Order: sequence, then C-alpha cells, then structure tokens
Amino acid sequence: MNSPWTFALRCTGITTVAFVLLGIASHAQESGPAPASQGADATVRALDSQVRELRAMIEQMREENAQSRSEMRELRQELQDTRRLLTPLASALNNSAPAAEAAPSSETPAVPPTVAPTASSLSNSADVGTRLQKLEESTQLLGSKIDEQYQTKVETAAKYRARLSGIVLMNAFRNVGTSDNLDLPNYAQPPVAGTTSQASFGATMRQTEIGLEVFGPTLAGAKTSANVQFDFAGGFASAPNGVDFGIVRLQTASLHLDWKNTSVIAGQDSLFISPLSPTSFASLSTPAFAYAGNLWGWTPQLRVEHRFALANDQTITLQGGILDNLDWQIPTETYFRSATAGEQTGQPAYALRTAWSQPLLGHTLSFAVAGYYGRQNWAWERYVDAWAGMTDWQIPIVRRLTLSGEFYRGRAVGGLGGAIGQPILYGGNPAYRFSPIRGPNSAGGWSQLKFQLTPKLELNGVFAEDNAFAGDIRGFATDANNFGPILGRNHGALGNLVYRPRSDLLLSAEFRRLHTFPVYDSSSVTNQINLSMGILF
Repeated sequence: MNSPWTFALRCTGITTVAFVLLGIASHAQESGPAPASQGADATVRALDSQVRELRAMIEQMREENAQSRSEMRELRQELQDTRRLLTPLASALNNSAPAAEAAPSSETPAVPPTVAPTASSLSNSADVGTRLQKLEESTQLLGSKIDEQYQTKVETAAKYRARLSGIVLMNAFRNVGTSDNLDLPNYAQPPVAGTTSQASFGATMRQTEIGLEVFGPTLAGAKTSANVQFDFAGGFASAPNGVDFGIVRLQTASLHLDWKNTSVIAGQDSLFISPLSPTSFASLSTPAFAYAGNLWGWTPQLRVEHRFALANDQTITLQGGILDNLDWQIPTETYFRSATAGEQTGQPAYALRTAWSQPLLGHTLSFAVAGYYGRQNWAWERYVDAWAGMTDWQIPIVRRLTLSGEFYRGRAVGGLGGAIGQPILYGGNPAYRFSPIRGPNSAGGWSQLKFQLTPKLELNGVFAEDNAFAGDIRGFATDANNFGPILGRNHGALGNLVYRPRSDLLLSAEFRRLHTFPVYDSSSVTNQINLSMGILF
C-alpha cells in the first residue's frame, strides 16, 4: 500500500508536468513572426529538451520516493524493536520492585507509553520527528528508573538475579499466667513457687525475619531457584540484657527445580504434609499453636511435586518425599552432632500428600490428605514406629469469609510437634537398659475463621487442641521417669485484628488463651495480649 508521502509526490509530479506543458503552449503563442518550419523545429527542440528534463526530474523523484519509503520502513522497524525492548524491561522493573501503592507517587515521573507507529502517524516528517522525540524522552526516563533500581538491587557474584525480602517486627506483650516461653507461649504451666503475681510484660524484636531468593539458570527445561530465611529466635546471648540480643537462626534453605507441572525441592523446608498455619503476627518464629494440634517443622527433605490440571480450573497435586528422621530431641552438644533416635535407624522418614483445589469466590477451595511414617531407635534396640494421618482444608464460605484448618491422628509424632511435643514416654528409669518405652497416641488440630472486613483490615478467630491419650499414659508412665510433668491436653484459642494501612506496613492486636492439662496435676491457664508492628521489605 502506498503511503501518504508517495501520493503527495505523485501529485506534485503531475502538477509540474501540467505547468510545463502550459508554459510551452504559451511560449509558442507569444513567439515573434518567423517561418513556420523554423518555429516548428524550435518548438520541437524545446519540447524535447523539456521532456528530457521532466523525465530526469520524475526519475529523481522516483529514487527519492523509493529512498523515503525505505527509510520509513527502517524507522518503523526500529520503533517496533525499541518497543519490544522496553516492554520486558518495564515488566522486569514492576516484578522486582516492592508492591506499589494504588496511587502513583508524585515524585516519580510516569513513563509515557510507546505507541505503535501507524500510517497516519508518519504522514509527514514533522510528525515522525515528534514521535522520535517522545520515544527518546521515554527511553531516557526508563533509563533513569533502571539506574534508580540498580542502586537498590541486591548485587551477587553471579550474573543471576537475587531478591531480598523479610519483615522487621516488634512485639509488645502482657501475660497473665505462666508458660513455657514468655514472649512465645506454647503451653501453660503452674506458677513458679515464691511468685506473688502472675502478670508479666515485655517486648521483643527477635521474630524479625530476613529472606533471600536467588533465581538461577534454566536446566533441562526447569527454572532453578534457591531461597534462605533467618530469624533471631535461636536463643539468647550470655550477656547483660541478653534477652534483647536474639541469636540468628536458620529457618529454611532450599533449592527448587520447577517445570510447568512438576517441581523438585531439596533442602530444609517447612513440613509439606502440614502446610497451613493460623494467621498470627504474634507467632512467626514458632507457628501459632505449634503444641496445640498444629503439626510443623523446618526439616531437611527431598520431595517431588506434580500438578494435574483438570476441567474448570481444578488442580490435583501429588507430593511425596523423604525427610530427616527427627524426633524433637535437644542436641547433647553445642558443636558436635550425634545421631538422634530417628537417624539411628539408618533410614529417613517418609511422607505423602495429595490435594485438590479450585478457585472460588476470589479464593482457593482445597482439600488434602497426607500420611507420615518414621522408625525410631531409642538405644538398646528399643524401636518405636512413628506414624500420622493428616487432612487440611480451605473453604471460602462467602467472598469475605474463609474457613481453614488441619486435623491429625498419630503415634509418637512428637518430632512434628504432636502430643504437645512429647515423642516417647518412659515406663521406668530412662537410664536403665530394660525400661520400656511407648510412643503416645494423640490427635489434634485447629480451625480458623477469617473475615476480611475491608481490603486493609481482617479479623481472625482460631480454636486448637492437642490431646495425648491419657489412657496410654496412666499405669505406664509417671512424671518422675519423664523429666517433668506429662501433658495430656492443650487447648488454645486466639482472636486478632490485622490492619495494613499500606502494602508494606502492618499493625496487629491479638488475644491468646492457653489452657493446659497435665495428666497427674491440675490444669493451668495463660492469657496473652500481643501488639505487633511490622515493616515488610
């Protein structure tokens, strides 16, 4: 198709020819008296000369026209290439930057969109120049944004991209009652002898978390990545006010190979057979109700996941793997490592989970079942088979109301936080070779109702319980042979408000109640009010 410029050039050529012919006719009429033959010869020569000049002019115009069309094609191609270059850069900036506010910042100039060139936008050279100028300005602005992003990016020794994330979190709390841990209570305990008041107050920053994610090369069609996450809940420094100097602790560190429907994960990761936890910013370093029915663990593991896409956006996910066969034992040394009871069997623990999910009401409707097995050797060939069956669910009731939770039934699963963290019970003196042992049977779970009051404000209510079957304990184990009181049940409940005035700022207020029942003693209650403030990055 001819461009408007080509049409204009052709019109100009035709007009020029018309004027030349009119000039020749006028010249012939105004010529002085001369012989007819001489006048005719002169007219023919003049006309021939004019025709040659006209042909040369038309040829030159054709060449210029062809050159102009070639330049326009090159210009159009350059504009399209530049647009293809700028689009992924802008997308990369949007993906790597933190979540932006709904209203754009007045300090950040908006990058004008690059408009695809059309025939009308190239109607004349002035318009083309304007487009080029706008494109140059857009490129300069985008370049400045890239420079700004470069100043804040995480630099790595390799060429691959890395992303830093985390939360700076402060918790202020007031407890009424005694618990196993002042700032992160898991179960209630009787009052300490000699104390006149059960109330306490404190604050901590040790639940602050730092995470780093690295995006690696593509291997056999799989995208590779790795992540590591730390907190400061690894203990306390042996120094004055050491409760404020939390020791850095490794939470998770894993490597990922992700194909379209299959993933391979290797490293220390969360417990994939129990993936959910109640929403609480009062408990990050230990998931909420970790000893009240919420199985958890940051466990070295190797697992494979495969996803099957079904009709109507349904997905079935199969997960299976092996785990380090841990059993909740405290290390006997602070530097050298020795095998725990699960590791002494010479085999890992095994786990399997299958889940079904489908989008519903802007959320995810899902149901899953899972299983776990691990064998333990508690010295002198005293073996215990640990097992558990689990289920978890997420059910959107209405668009702003969601029900979620987990339930388990197992035996000797103290290594996953079950049975209130009690892996086995001794039926005699633990130092004696022939003292019998037993893995307590237990069952527990939790359920949460989440109400999204506004896009920035949510309300959460949770009930939880873990129950170590007392019938397995009475007549077999005593407190004297088990390093302290044997816990039979642990009830928990909480309610919290989480407010996010901005995408990277959160405020939360929570009330939590723990009611714990030892097998051979009276129950104890601990209440905590926790105020949290965090900045995400």
